[in-house]
Amino acid sequence: MGSRSDVHLGRGLLSGLIHIVPDSLVTISKFLSLILRHQPEKIGLTLDAEGWALVDELIACAAKHGTVLSRELLFEAVDKNSKQRFALDPSKTRIRANQGHSINVDLRLNPLEPPPILFHGTATRFVDSILRQGLRPGSRHHVHLSATRETAIAVGARHGVPFVFEVDALAMHRDGCVFFRSENGVWLTTRVPVRYLNKTR
Repeated sequence: MGSRSDVHLGRGLLSGLIHIVPDSLVTISKFLSLILRHQPEKIGLTLDAEGWALVDELIACAAKHGTVLSRELLFEAVDKNSKQRFALDPSKTRIRANQGHSINVDLRLNPLEPPPILFHGTATRFVDSILRQGLRPGSRHHVHLSATRETAIAVGARHGVPFVFEVDALAMHRDGCVFFRSENGVWLTTRVPVRYLNKTR
């Protein structure tokens, strides 16, 4: 329901992981999503409690498993990622994913009051299920919400024919639901019950 794609992507990459030689920023981004969000152990990489990995260790571990990276390529992939999925620390010695983890990390995000309305982009084939169950994080830690309808449409389009739900974030917040915002501007919450959802295109 909008939360499965990275895990599916990871499984797809996993079968050929040791054969990957990044030849584009898209390939590198997919590799980083798998390793920094879901399965660092597949290349023997260690993340700290906040999800950070040492850049040099990432490059070395990737090389041992057949994926050749350079610092320049890695930094370019982080800088040019349209969704800003990854972050480097100020010293550029550590890297992590901004959100979307299925592994246990603490991103040290502070609760924030959300905008009155947020948006969730999904594919039309998931709409009926969402209307029965609400939005759930699936294998991730949080449900991901967008600040704009345009962003939500783009997210939904990655999964099929896009469909956008409006989320009554103001009502959720008043009712005690907690929201966070990741470094790349994605709004996060643990789940969205059906009563806070409005169907929209």
